[in-house]
Order: sequence, then C-alpha cells, then structure tokens
Amino acid sequence: MRSQIPPRALALLVVLTLVWGTNWPLFAFAVREISVWTFRAVAVLIAGLSLLAVARARGLSLRIPRAYWVTICVATFFYLVIWNIASTYAAVLIPSGQAAVLGFTMPLWSALISWAVLGERMNGRMLLGVLFGGAAVLLLMLPSLQAYVSAPLGFALGLGAGLGWAIGTLILKRGQVKVPAIVLTGWQLLITAVPTTIGAFVLGDGQWFMPSWQTIAVVAYIALVPMSVGNVAWFAIVGMLPVNVAGLSSIMVPMVAMVSGALVHGEPLGLSQWAAMACCGVSLWLVMLRGRA
Repeated sequence: MRSQIPPRALALLVVLTLVWGTNWPLFAFAVREISVWTFRAVAVLIAGLSLLAVARARGLSLRIPRAYWVTICVATFFYLVIWNIASTYAAVLIPSGQAAVLGFTMPLWSALISWAVLGERMNGRMLLGVLFGGAAVLLLMLPSLQAYVSAPLGFALGLGAGLGWAIGTLILKRGQVKVPAIVLTGWQLLITAVPTTIGAFVLGDGQWFMPSWQTIAVVAYIALVPMSVGNVAWFAIVGMLPVNVAGLSSIMVPMVAMVSGALVHGEPLGLSQWAAMACCGVSLWLVMLRGRA
C-alpha cells in the first residue's frame, strides 16, 4: 500500500507529537504559583505576538479578509478558549497523562460529528481506526476510574476540551479560511488572549507579584514551543488533510504524554497503558495507509 499522506504532513505530525506530548506534564509546574487563567492569558499573548512577528519578518501579510472573521472567532472560542482552559484544569485535577487522553478523544468526536452532522462517509479502514482509537481511550480510562470518581470535574473538563477542539477545527475546516497557517494561528491566539485575560483579572490570582524564574521559564517554553510551533503544525496539517484523518493522525500525542508523565511525575505506566499505545499505533497505521494496494 502507499500512503496518501503528504510527506510534509508526516514531518509536521512528528513535530506535533513531540512538542504536544511532552507539554502535558509541564502544566502542573506552570500553575504552581499562578492561576490557570493567568498562565493561559500570558502564554497565548506571547505565542500570538511571536507568531505574527515571525510572519511579518517573513514578508507575509497579517491582514485577515473580513469574510473570515466570524468563522475564525467562533472556531477560536470552541478550540482555543475552551481547550486551553478546560485542558489545563483537567491536567491539574487528574494525572496529566489521563487528562491528555481525555483531551485527545478529539479524533473520535471529530469522526462522529463528521459522520452524523456533516454526512461525511467513513470507509472500513477509517471506521476500524476509530474503533482502535476508542479502545485505546478505554484501556487508559479503566485503571483510572477511581481518579475520575474523586475528581469528576477533571474528567468532564478533559472530555469537554476534546469536544471543543473537534467542533472548532471542523468549523474552521468547513469555512475554508485561506490564510497562511502561521498568520491564522497568531490571530487566533490573540483572540483567545481577550477572554483569558478578562478571566485572569476576574478569576485569577487577585494580586500582582513576580513568580519564580522556574515558573517564568516553563510558561515561556509552553508559549513559544508547544503553543506556537504546535498550533502552527496542527493548522497546517488540517489544511492538508480531512479533519477526521488529521485528528486520528494525532492520536499518538497522549501516548507521549503518558510516558512523559511517568518520567516527570511518576504517573502509572503499566500493562493497560502499553496496550493502549499498541492500539494507538494500529489506529495511526490504519489512517496513514489509506491508499490502494
């Protein structure tokens, strides 16, 4: 069989898997001294400004055609606003690897929404990929039921993050926004900075102070690498692939998050986790090899 996935998309997928997968264990360090809202407000502002500065330096126009703004704002609310807040709270309330797994139910939501609402047809290979992805999620969730019972809000927020990501990505894809990925991502992050900054003032720390250099370093890294580079890679992948394929192709990210969480926080990494990784590998293989024999 031959792959129908462009080589550039494969390269971007490797980058996305590494920078997003190793990102999850860092959330707990980022919010040790500052609130989730303050962390996200600062990070999205730094990331958005950095990306637009790079785009400008590369000679790209920063202008967004007026016809795209409604689509971009609605998509940004569902993906970046809901995702950033819900996923961070989830990673604080339950183990970061488990929060990543719940957030990355996005491919399952995306495939189901595409089929049920948008009428997109799933062939046998794609359906099998969804089933293996779902099996991976179940394998990772079952040993952690006690954690979910003791922190049901973390469980709900993790699923909500994945659903918001799927809806926002589908809206953006259906809107056919013809803007360079780096410019689109920069503006989306700056749009996200508005409600998160308001939330930081209303629900955040309540007083001005300078956090430690460790916290500043973690927030800066998350803003410049996973948030900037990762989101540009994601939107570039979405521009090249159908949303359900793009979503399933990112399914290895929570596996990297599980290993990272085990190394950084000593989170569990046993038989069910390794079995889930195998299921994710099969799901990824089914999606990558979509061509004809």
